Amino acid sequence: MILLLLLLPPLVALVGADFPFRNTSLTWQERVQDLVGRLTVDEIQTQMGRGGGGPRGGPAPGIPRLGIGPYSWNTECLRGDSRSGSATSFPQSIGLAAAWSTDLLFRMAEATGVEVRGKYNDYVKNNVYGDHKGLSCFSPVINIMRDPRWGRNQETYGEDPYLSGQFAASYVKGLQGNDPRYLRANAGCKHFDAHGGPENIPVNRFSFDAKVPERDWRTTFLPAFRTCVKAGTMNLMCSYNKLNGVPACANKHLLTDVLRTQWGFEGYVISDRGGIELMMTQHHYFHNNVDMAAGAVDAGCNLELSNNLATPAFFSIADAVKQGKLKEDVVRQRTKELFYARMRLGEFDPPSMNQYSRLNSSVVETRAHQDLAVEAAMKSFVLLKNHNNFLPIKANQYKQSAVVGPFTYQGRGVFGSYAANTDDKYISTVLDGLKGVAPTVKSAEGCTDSACNTYQAHMVKSAVQGAEIVFVCLGLGQKIEDEFRDRRNLDLPSGQMTLFEDVLSNTKNDVPVVLLLFNAGPVNIVQQEADPRISAIMTLFYPAQATGTALFKTLTNDGPFSVPAGRLPYTWYRDTNGFPSMTDYTMTNRTYRYSDVDPLYPFGYGLSYTTFHYDNLQLSSNTIRAADDVSVQARVNNRGGQDADEVVQLYISWDNPTLTLPRLQLVGFLRMAVPAQGHVNVNMTISHENLAVWADDTTGWAVQPGKVRVYLGGQQPNQKKSVGSNTLSSELTITGTKTLGVY
Repeated sequence: MILLLLLLPPLVALVGADFPFRNTSLTWQERVQDLVGRLTVDEIQTQMGRGGGGPRGGPAPGIPRLGIGPYSWNTECLRGDSRSGSATSFPQSIGLAAAWSTDLLFRMAEATGVEVRGKYNDYVKNNVYGDHKGLSCFSPVINIMRDPRWGRNQETYGEDPYLSGQFAASYVKGLQGNDPRYLRANAGCKHFDAHGGPENIPVNRFSFDAKVPERDWRTTFLPAFRTCVKAGTMNLMCSYNKLNGVPACANKHLLTDVLRTQWGFEGYVISDRGGIELMMTQHHYFHNNVDMAAGAVDAGCNLELSNNLATPAFFSIADAVKQGKLKEDVVRQRTKELFYARMRLGEFDPPSMNQYSRLNSSVVETRAHQDLAVEAAMKSFVLLKNHNNFLPIKANQYKQSAVVGPFTYQGRGVFGSYAANTDDKYISTVLDGLKGVAPTVKSAEGCTDSACNTYQAHMVKSAVQGAEIVFVCLGLGQKIEDEFRDRRNLDLPSGQMTLFEDVLSNTKNDVPVVLLLFNAGPVNIVQQEADPRISAIMTLFYPAQATGTALFKTLTNDGPFSVPAGRLPYTWYRDTNGFPSMTDYTMTNRTYRYSDVDPLYPFGYGLSYTTFHYDNLQLSSNTIRAADDVSVQARVNNRGGQDADEVVQLYISWDNPTLTLPRLQLVGFLRMAVPAQGHVNVNMTISHENLAVWADDTTGWAVQPGKVRVYLGGQQPNQKKSVGSNTLSSELTITGTKTLGVY
């Protein structure tokens, strides 16, 4: 790890102490105006060109004459402070989404923000700056999981824009804190926009042009980002791709018209790493650095995250101003947005005023954070199959068990991408957890990694001999799905499938087999779902440091959160035969909202150890005006013998629509605890915004008259693959029209 050690003169902090930008009685705007007004254009371009990305790419240098220190803009905080020493590693984002809990997402982000701030305070005290040493996070990732083959699905919150938006808002609020004046750290929702593959199949992401119809853009690709902005995020990252012919980082319609004018965003925009220079080298949209810098800054990009360039494109800002290609007022406005973020982080105020200044590195991996990692992992697991209610099992119920497959011994191999660098002593592997199933546990990976190019059959056959229960650990991992790594189909590697067949052929028919999957995108397990020899299937996604502990507790129903309540945040397709190309950015036949394909497991699907029943559905009114919200009430009954969480899902559909609308739309959800043989009352609200449709490019969003069907239950209505509970429905009539406008 490369660190930049900058030893500032002892008196530098006192320089500029009397400048108005340090006067805490002034407004933020007055202080930012004063600070930026003191900078030369040359100083400004240096600040805007040093967003990080290697020892030459950052940090933004100090300005000694004003007593301003360096600042590191690039920190990875997706689900733990990544690439900056030890930190708590929470489950990968797609797993957190499967928990369907805004509260969990908030607390995870809060813990992450605490650790980021604690380490930052110590870095600054020791004059340590550089990559991943600041407070400005490149997270969350809220791109829509529109294609199951995309390599970065694991970083997202799934396929639904409403669900993704709610999690984004929870992340922003949890990370940034609730202090009325200061931010603990600042969030940065990415990648803006229409960025959801390809990485490398069938074309390279660096030159890809996402051609998105206006309706799909407004109804699928923009809503989560707007929710993120409304939650108060300080940053957005513009994406590598073109959007309808214009690179995102130079797209004025995107970064100014929509983001700042229509949504009122007051923060800053940073490029993805190398995204500025790629506009010339890959997109061929610009032909020199002056035009490229002018185009990006004028469009609304504040900060260049270069590919470790000594002379990034933004170092041509001063020349662009001199040549009349860029207005100095625009440049200064972009710089104000950068320093506004730094001011809100407390950099220019006395530390005694900022509660977050008291944090230090002792907050890393506290017992509370370790426990939260276990809770998060347990809540993320989705039980896909439970033949004859095989699970849960009891500790030491069997005399001998076997654990096989390429994820058996994996520690960091089940973390997923952009994970925190957790200390080894906090990592619990699958095998660590499953040692409590039986006094004798035999194990074998069979493959050196998840690609399973070399399969050692004898190891697996030996491990399963005499076993009374077998756990098979298969999946994808970063060898198969990751940044720069798309999949061509949903098939597991052939070596893994051979391993699985060897397990079945070398064990007796009455030996239960439990399939544990480590994956983000769906995999083809049609055969395993149908096979009665497979007693249970559970997808764990990438649970990170608490994998083994969380798994054992869940399998044995040990303690709080141990009854599975994870629900899929995406559609688990059987295969991709006939699926649209990844380069096709229309939403036709994609996700549960626009596809009527019968999937293996539907969006929102997940089994439990207990059974639920819904009744007493009531709407506040079955006829409303277009500007009204609707209250929804019902009762959830737990008919089983286990205290358990249930995920209540609220959907709507439009009767006889004249526009192209989703066939079904999630408009609310709630994860709640329901006691055994007890019930809980549900109170939810459908906002009039969630009843709105994209009318046309002139009108924008509008609530229109007509009939809407409301559904409430633990799953989608009318799905063929049922979780066993019922779904309630009621008709809602909307009168009049409410135009909400273009956003």
